[in-house]
Amino acid sequence: MLFRRHSRQGFTLISFLTIVAIVSILLALLLPALQLARESARRMHCQNNLKQLAIACVQHEEAHGHLPTGGWGVAWTGDADLGFDQSQPGGWIYNIWPYVESSPIYAMGVGMAPQPKNAAHLQRLGTGWASIYYCPTRRLSRTYPWINSWSIVNAGLPKMVDRSDYAANGGDVYTSPGTPLRPLWQSAPPGDEAGPASLAEGGVNGSKDQTANAKTTFDAIADAANGAIFCGSMIKSDDIADGLSNTYLLGEKYVNPDCYATGEDPGDNAAALVGDNQNVARWTFLPPLRDSAGFVAPRRFGSNHPGGFGMAFCDGSVKLMNFTIDPDVHRSLGNRKDGQPAADAPP
Repeated sequence: MLFRRHSRQGFTLISFLTIVAIVSILLALLLPALQLARESARRMHCQNNLKQLAIACVQHEEAHGHLPTGGWGVAWTGDADLGFDQSQPGGWIYNIWPYVESSPIYAMGVGMAPQPKNAAHLQRLGTGWASIYYCPTRRLSRTYPWINSWSIVNAGLPKMVDRSDYAANGGDVYTSPGTPLRPLWQSAPPGDEAGPASLAEGGVNGSKDQTANAKTTFDAIADAANGAIFCGSMIKSDDIADGLSNTYLLGEKYVNPDCYATGEDPGDNAAALVGDNQNVARWTFLPPLRDSAGFVAPRRFGSNHPGGFGMAFCDGSVKLMNFTIDPDVHRSLGNRKDGQPAADAPP
């Protein structure tokens, strides 16, 4: 009598563990590449944001004869009834709104009486308006808390506001509504860095003395500043003596990662649609940095990208700059008229 032996082919524990080990090795090899690809896409998105913002600034000059003004200070937001020159309290982000397909948001409050106009301005500060001002490597495009006790003069006290991961180039010398010398106007809370206390103090429909004081203050800032955009600025291409391709226009700003969502970084504690201050302007007298937990550096350019920080130049081009850029070259690229073309800058 013949007996047939039936062999059973099964999945042994050793086979299973071998497959798990192989899959784990493959994942370990693939995940860094996947993360690198994702960061590359985010960085490209960020640089595209900068490109659009730079083009909007160029279009602003074509339309009004100068780059967007830096506005009056951190205690002010834009007013569509006040034009595009030194009478405009809003900063560069507000002033390029018509050139980033956001004219309706720019015009909120236009033609209204003071009280409803201020209410419209307050609403505009925190509408969750545009992802173009946020770097996707750093944080989500949404509103963030206003933790300050003082109000925006022509809006009121916000609760949630939009912020920006991009800042204008103020030059290689720090200037502000209160620097290089104390302003002749009466300042709004919380102090001289906030800008004038009223439209009249800023020279809008003020007395003869108020208008003269405002002009003298703006002139003093302009004499000291050597960047592209600053408090009360009205810089034209002809004013950029070192060449449009050799001068920063705007770029990514440094932010302490601990404070991305809290507003506790002093360079990221206000709103995007305010006037000149270190939330929306940066300077090149300090080297750039990659975002570093626990470190506050509110006046520097920088980013959270591992490969460098994006900068737009006055000709509209965008370049990824290395964090190890020579500090003197970085400083020179911020100065529009130092006579040094910064030939060592990345192509």
